[in-house]
Amino acid sequence: MRLSVTLTVLRASVRFLNEFVTFKRLTSRTNPRFVVRWKDRFPCLFEKTRSTEFDRHYIYHTAWAARLLRSTKPSQHVDISSSLYFCTMLSAFIPIRFYDYRPPGLELDDLSCEAANLTALPFDNETIWSLSCMHVAEHVGLGRYGDELDPEGDVKAMSELSRVLARGGSLLFVVPVGKPRIRFNAHRIYSFEQVMDGFPTLRLHEFSLIPDSSKVGGLIRNARPELANAQDYGCGCFWFRKAE
Repeated sequence: MRLSVTLTVLRASVRFLNEFVTFKRLTSRTNPRFVVRWKDRFPCLFEKTRSTEFDRHYIYHTAWAARLLRSTKPSQHVDISSSLYFCTMLSAFIPIRFYDYRPPGLELDDLSCEAANLTALPFDNETIWSLSCMHVAEHVGLGRYGDELDPEGDVKAMSELSRVLARGGSLLFVVPVGKPRIRFNAHRIYSFEQVMDGFPTLRLHEFSLIPDSSKVGGLIRNARPELANAQDYGCGCFWFRKAE
């Protein structure tokens, strides 16, 4: 296995060298706009693929959330530690209040960034009408981001999200789903039922799934719980609402 990897890197390196020499020669035949120098090289060796690769979880779950927010049309949205790309793009259309255990130094119109601990959110009961926390709770309590070790950290996080959600409000919640286990200290993987048990006071409005394999589908809207539980490391997208 190690020899195979070494040979792959060697072949790619030789190809890079040959292409550099060819490109430099071609440049010399034109009126060069740039000086081609070996010391300025920045090898990208493994991107000659048939299609553009992407992280299925992070592309699809943020696309799912953006589409739901388009339908709910909140006047303001609160996000807890989800993708920075999601929050920054969304702030062009909806004012966003973003909270993170390690707040980023982002400066954009209609985007505020503050510190918050997901196990003790700085909001009064039932005050947030539009809320999201996506690919976050599975990390809480594992110490990965400097937070305190706590086996029940994720359960406390789910409880806090339920507490602050306003009556009639929406919560977009995303975690890995499949066969339950902890991949310490990276993340937890939940069964569908474990997630539902974490939100006993909320009603599930929609469940969508990003399955392990693209052959099964991209984003499967209104997926069956059994399909979620059959995954190894799927992505479960839960749209919860709190009764009026």
